[in-house]
Amino acid sequence: MALAFIGLGSNLGDGRRNLRAAWEQLGLQPGLQLLALSSPYLSSPVNKPEWQAAGRRLGKQLFTNAVGVLETRLTPLELLGVMHQVEKNLGRDRVRSPDRTIDLDLLYYDDLVLEGPDLVLPHPELAKRFFVLAPLEELAPDRPHPLLGLTTRQMRQCLPAGEETLVRRFSWDEDLPG
Repeated sequence: MALAFIGLGSNLGDGRRNLRAAWEQLGLQPGLQLLALSSPYLSSPVNKPEWQAAGRRLGKQLFTNAVGVLETRLTPLELLGVMHQVEKNLGRDRVRSPDRTIDLDLLYYDDLVLEGPDLVLPHPELAKRFFVLAPLEELAPDRPHPLLGLTTRQMRQCLPAGEETLVRRFSWDEDLPG
């Protein structure tokens, strides 16, 4: 079985509920065994330049993010297909808006390095995003990136000063401000 790390994010509706629903749906899929889910984190939206060029912008709602680790018998592309189906089941519309009820990203699949038209592993933005590295560090602080050779903790420490102020860890039960 392969070890896979999944990034979960939501900026529409109740983010914690959306993340939990996605994680639970993943756990119902044949060939997947859930191992651990990080704490949830709140973060500001990050607009991609290609979205802005196309006149698309994320809404102002904060993102809720987490990282989960699971074991799978599925190939990376089969796992990606299951993840896209879970997104669709939970109302994700990839065409209409960059906002999302749920966004599932395959961060790592064992130590596989892959660059294909439908999937790049490890996730190409992984080392640049505090909102991914912070929850990933909870689960795998010493896991090395197969291309960079840096651990999760080292990648997080390499981010520009101030990034951590944009992301706030909370619990699955904590009342949120506002």
